[in-house]
Amino acid sequence: MNKGMLPSMAYLKEACVETLEQAIAAEKKGADRLELCADLQLDGLTPSEKLIKAVLKNINIPLRVMIRPRCGNFLYSKQELNEIEAAMLTCKAMGIQGVVFGALKEDKCLDIEVITSLSRLASPMSFTVHKAIDQTPDLLKSLKELSGIKGISGILTSGGAKTAFEGRDVLKRMIQTAPESIEIIAAGRITADNLPRLHAFLDGPAYHGKQIVGKLK
Repeated sequence: MNKGMLPSMAYLKEACVETLEQAIAAEKKGADRLELCADLQLDGLTPSEKLIKAVLKNINIPLRVMIRPRCGNFLYSKQELNEIEAAMLTCKAMGIQGVVFGALKEDKCLDIEVITSLSRLASPMSFTVHKAIDQTPDLLKSLKELSGIKGISGILTSGGAKTAFEGRDVLKRMIQTAPESIEIIAAGRITADNLPRLHAFLDGPAYHGKQIVGKLK
């Protein structure tokens, strides 16, 4: 077999956490990066400034912060966008490495105008578009649209399916077609136990999950 066809086995593990204790535990267990959220039972909301500061003070690995003012859809009002902008500016002032955000239009396509504007506002922080992309009708088309935005550095996705394993074929196509500037971060029920098997198929650059380095308190 051609050596170049084998999985690289070098990938980044991003742990999704919602408390200071989980953040510290994830780093100790080998996480390479953290995504900090509040209310993971609601698929993640913007954490408090107090929690962001505490985590930032107590970890030594890169930290990305979820920016999502409420649960439900990803169609935001002007007032909500003002809240989102304020949260991003707060993260920037605190020296956060990156933010995670997504917005859709009524037809479930990406709101490219909003995403472009906010990615510029967030700069020089990294800007990851989260799993809202999985609700779009054509993920490869969505990827192409995001590839045209200079500030986008990552896409968090399960390939449009409930789990990364179910969406692995689309995920693989996204990984193969994404520009070097955009990191495809596979997500969706990925754990420390099943990650090696998924990576053997995807050979992706990064993987995300609440148990990506094992169970956390």
